[in-house]
Amino acid sequence: MAKKEEKNSIIEICPIRNVVARFGNKWALLVIFILNENNPIRFNQLGKQIPDISTKVLSNTLHILEADGLVKRTVFPEVPIRVEYELTETGKTLVPIILSLTEWANKNMKSIMAHRKRFETS
Repeated sequence: MAKKEEKNSIIEICPIRNVVARFGNKWALLVIFILNENNPIRFNQLGKQIPDISTKVLSNTLHILEADGLVKRTVFPEVPIRVEYELTETGKTLVPIILSLTEWANKNMKSIMAHRKRFETS
């Protein structure tokens, strides 16, 4: 039993598994990028900017980012209710990292795609 507890404690203190994995999924980086460009933005507007994301996945992604303090959700007491999302100060600190990663991806995409193709055909 002590071994399992030790394993869980290592996971809990690992920044990559505990923090980075939460915003490093398929959609979160794109949501953060779009929120940076359109701060604040309503849910439907955000969904229109990512047409291949389902409403459920977008909602879940925003929920995770909000839980981690990267996104702020504001509900306006209007009829109909208006909800806006924006990056928090902590969320904004990720933007330069995302831009740097995007630049790296742009520089290396052709090479990576060529390697994938060779790998798949071998």
